[in-house]
Amino acid sequence: MKKIIFIIACICNTVLQAQEIGIQLYSVRNEVKSDLKGTLQQVRSMGIRELEGGELYGMDIQSYKKMLDAMGYKMVSIGIDYNDLMGDLTKTIMQAKILGAKYVVCFWIGHDGNSFTMKEVDEAAARFNRAGKILKETGLEFCYHPHGYEFRPSAGGTLFDDLITKTDSRYVGYELDVYWAKQGCADPVEILNKYPSRIKLLHLKDRQHGTKCDDTGHADEETNVVLGEGDVNIKGIMEAAKRSAVKHYFIEDESTRVMQQLPKSIAFLRSLK
Repeated sequence: MKKIIFIIACICNTVLQAQEIGIQLYSVRNEVKSDLKGTLQQVRSMGIRELEGGELYGMDIQSYKKMLDAMGYKMVSIGIDYNDLMGDLTKTIMQAKILGAKYVVCFWIGHDGNSFTMKEVDEAAARFNRAGKILKETGLEFCYHPHGYEFRPSAGGTLFDDLITKTDSRYVGYELDVYWAKQGCADPVEILNKYPSRIKLLHLKDRQHGTKCDDTGHADEETNVVLGEGDVNIKGIMEAAKRSAVKHYFIEDESTRVMQQLPKSIAFLRSLK
């Protein structure tokens, strides 16, 4: 009987860890300018433990890591610039290792103005496959975070579908930002259902009702609202994510109201069954 109880406890603990809610530190980019430590402590007091970031805010990396450790934070993923994917990845690898991150994420594919075509998809896929293989060999995982322009229609469905097809699943995963998928006129739930094994990370943010979608990759930051109060269908997304390979969830609130909205967003997520 004790053995059965122990197994059940381990399973429950694994589930809870898989659904732990973190924060993308870009959310507090303005607040940390005046008070880095105080802002991080305030976020930690809300129950947030996992982070996505990588910026050192003028600190040396060892001091920054020591501060995060003292607060009880875990850095899950850091970013990498698109232009750095074809270069020497040693610095990125070392930064990820020191901070304890498992994932390295690219947040933008370079393109000229509003022109994003199969040409950019082919180039990005080559870069992602190359970098992903190198990172995999060091024990890290590479992901790409789309921003909306990838959901333009193509012969294969959308350019995002083409990117998925052209990237090696052994080396390239994806971080789905549900706001940007919605803003790009796509359905985040459909994406999660279509690619349950490729989406490894989620950015959770909601969009103000009445906001018009477009495929430029740009939007008014103030259309970021409390999770559950917008039109992105966060509840449905969380249900779909539980059936997928998603390992980590990060709230990203780009609005100037982030510190007021964050506790409400956390409460909404905790209310979901």
